[in-house]
Amino acid sequence: MGSGFDLRSPRNDNDMQYCVYIMASQKNGTLYIGVTNNIGARAYAHRNGAGSTFTKKYRVTRLVYMELFDDVREAIAREKELKKWRRQWKVELIESANADWDDLYLKLNH
Repeated sequence: MGSGFDLRSPRNDNDMQYCVYIMASQKNGTLYIGVTNNIGARAYAHRNGAGSTFTKKYRVTRLVYMELFDDVREAIAREKELKKWRRQWKVELIESANADWDDLYLKLNH
């Protein structure tokens, strides 16, 4: 199971951690959900227009939510689950951990 909001980058030991994350264009703006094993690098790519065609087109550059997983299968399953959620549920999830939709990229230890 995911470990909700944790602003640490993946652990420094040999175990890989995976991150399900939500990017936004602005508060209540366009949302993008993804999974990665390096949230710092992935968020940086999105911020600089290299993350995906969708995020570049809609200027989705703000990291607003993330969950860490030790098992890649669990992370992928969670990503797929969140993508099926209604938009309001996604907004409520973001606001439950990040009420102001702050850009968490700025708080990462990368």
